[in-house]
Amino acid sequence: MVDGGEAKRSGVMTSAMLKAMSHPLRRRIMRILASRDFARAADIAAELDVPANSVSFHLRSLADAGLVVEAPEQARDRRDRVWTAVEGGFDLGSPDHPVEDEALGGTLLAALAQEHTDMLRRVVVWAPEYTAGRSPGVHGTFARTMIRLSEPEFVDLMERIGAVIDQAREAHDATVAEARVWELDIVAADDVI
Repeated sequence: MVDGGEAKRSGVMTSAMLKAMSHPLRRRIMRILASRDFARAADIAAELDVPANSVSFHLRSLADAGLVVEAPEQARDRRDRVWTAVEGGFDLGSPDHPVEDEALGGTLLAALAQEHTDMLRRVVVWAPEYTAGRSPGVHGTFARTMIRLSEPEFVDLMERIGAVIDQAREAHDATVAEARVWELDIVAADDVI
């Protein structure tokens, strides 16, 4: 399973989604949209320090893949194009719904694993400052739990974790200025693989 950003499942990623998300700039754009809810190409370009026309091209590619949509209710006028991420997450594939393009799926999975490794590296660098009392704010966590479950029990646990994430997202007060974007990767492996 690979989640596209939201805990709710909307289906299995199509080849177009896999191709779109395999591009690193598009994944960075999706992170910005997750942090802002909606944005204009120029705002995203300024944050990423890339040309606005490049961001516009990639936004159109993400839209063609069904990962972002325009948010006309946020636009200042008819020419203003504002974008938002599509709600819901997408699985990479499963035995019941195999990935459409195995090579693209592998490419995306490798890229996401690298981003996960980078995030873990940031937590490992920060954690000693926190545990020694020099960094008072919470900026990450690394938790490991060992639990004995059957496969159906594990699937149920992951669904309940997804529901808790959805509840937290819905309960979030958008007016809180100090809100930060939290990257949350849940990695689990059994004792077979």
